[in-house]
Amino acid sequence: MGDAAGIGPEIAVKALSNKDVYESCIPVVIGDRIPLEEALEYAHSDLKLREIKAPEEAAGEFGTIDFINLNLLKKGDWTYKTVCKSSGEASFQYILKGIELAMKRRSHGVVTGPINKEAINLAGHHYSGHTEIFAEYTGSNTYGMLLASKKLRVIHVTTHVSMRNACDMIREHPEKVEHAIYLAKDAMEQLGIEQPRIAVAGLNAHSSENGLFGDEEEKSIIPAIEKCQKEGILAEGPVPPDTVFVKAMAGQYDVVVAMYHDQGHIPLKLSGFQMDYEKKCYTAMSGVNSTIGLPIIRTSVDHGTAFGKAGEGRANEESLVEAIAVAVQMADKRFPLAE
Repeated sequence: MGDAAGIGPEIAVKALSNKDVYESCIPVVIGDRIPLEEALEYAHSDLKLREIKAPEEAAGEFGTIDFINLNLLKKGDWTYKTVCKSSGEASFQYILKGIELAMKRRSHGVVTGPINKEAINLAGHHYSGHTEIFAEYTGSNTYGMLLASKKLRVIHVTTHVSMRNACDMIREHPEKVEHAIYLAKDAMEQLGIEQPRIAVAGLNAHSSENGLFGDEEEKSIIPAIEKCQKEGILAEGPVPPDTVFVKAMAGQYDVVVAMYHDQGHIPLKLSGFQMDYEKKCYTAMSGVNSTIGLPIIRTSVDHGTAFGKAGEGRANEESLVEAIAVAVQMADKRFPLAE
């Protein structure tokens, strides 16, 4: 469900107002009754809530939201638009419950709503985001963040670290670039793309112009690409970062390996998000975040808790609907006999 102080409960009920979701899967919300009831009210939804104890009890009937109530939040325990220790703790526990059910194969995947990193840290859980939580609690050492809009797919070598640390990690650990290429191949295969075409972005301007602007390409990125190519992976690069995303959106590549967080996030959000400045709202929020390399399926919205509009009924659920669709697509590939 995400952080109750943000838009997580609202986009959950709005996403489950979409009949197509129920035609592709049996959705179950992990969260709390009170935030969901309030979200139904301010979103002006006539959907009903049905509390269950386990995923196996879900009816999967459009018009009724099956939900597992962790009963962690009562009325007044949190404040919309505010970083709250209580809602941060609750959102962390929702994640752990989702991981537990998926690891036990009682669900085919987990789709996460937005959490507030400050809130979960305030609650004593020191993680930089969902990705790191999932990696630790599934015992995963090699994993990556895949972002996808309708026009572009990007996987990252480094994510939630400073720019200085990102540069140092790439310079000192070329195997991280190699791992990201493997994960890009794995991710595309999960999406049904055989022999994906992978572009690997450079780190420096113009991919260093043969060493004029840095040597990370020569020392780390090129060796990783060449090693993967010898294994039959269709990886190319380092492609200059100022043109690689244009080429990918034109269809030359299936996925781009980005070196650091903003190198990949900025073009992805430019390709999928649209904002109406006068109305102060997003008119489109296409984008899905998937963690690749886990023993379970995990997808997520590609946006934050949006405190500025929390509790107002004007949040956009598009990214969550897409995240559910991608999780279903991956589950169909991983569990072909799933019913």
